[in-house]
Amino acid sequence: MPPITLSTLDRALALLGELLDVRQHPPQHFVVCGGSSLVALGLVSRTMTQDVDILARVEADHLVTPRPLPGWLRLAAGDVGQRLDLPPDWLNDQVADETLFHCGLPEGLQQRLVTRSYGPRLQISFIGRQDQIFLKLHAAVDRDGGRHLQDLLELRPSAPELLAAARWTRTQDASPAFRLLLGEMLQRLGYADLVAQL
Repeated sequence: MPPITLSTLDRALALLGELLDVRQHPPQHFVVCGGSSLVALGLVSRTMTQDVDILARVEADHLVTPRPLPGWLRLAAGDVGQRLDLPPDWLNDQVADETLFHCGLPEGLQQRLVTRSYGPRLQISFIGRQDQIFLKLHAAVDRDGGRHLQDLLELRPSAPELLAAARWTRTQDASPAFRLLLGEMLQRLGYADLVAQL
C-alpha cells in the first residue's frame, strides 16, 4: 500500500470525521505525534508517512491515554482505510505506551499543540517542533536511529533543546544501559559535550 501523503492524511481525517458525525459517535479529540504530525505541520522535508500515531486523548482539557481505542472507532478507521487504500493500522495507538503517562509527557506539551478540526466530532492536535525533538530523540535511542534519527537531524535542535530532550528521556528510562545508548546518540549528533550534563 502507498505511503500517506499530506493530501491523503487530510482526506483520511476528514472522512473519518464525517463518519463519526454520520454515525453519531461521541466527539473525539486526539493528540497526534510522529511522521503524520511532522508532515501535517511541514516541520521536515519528507512529505509522507506510514500511519497516524495517536499519543493521547484530550478529555476535559486533560491528556489521557488513548488506549484502547474504541471498537467503533477502529471500525470507522478501517472503512476509511479501505476507501483510500491505506494500511489496515493507519490509525494506531501503539506509540501511547503506558510509561509515557506514568513518567510524564514533556512539560508544556499541551500548550504547544496545533489543533485542527475535521468536522464537528473530530479534532486532531499535532505536537509541535520542541516536543517532536523530545520524542524523536527517545525513539532514536530506543530503536537505534533509523527514520527517527533522520527526522531529528532535520529538526536541527540546538544544544539547549537537545539537552532538555535528553534529560526528559532519562525520566522515561533511568537504566544505566539507556544512559549509555543516549550518550552514544548525542555523540552521533555531534553533541558529545552534553553527555556529562545528563
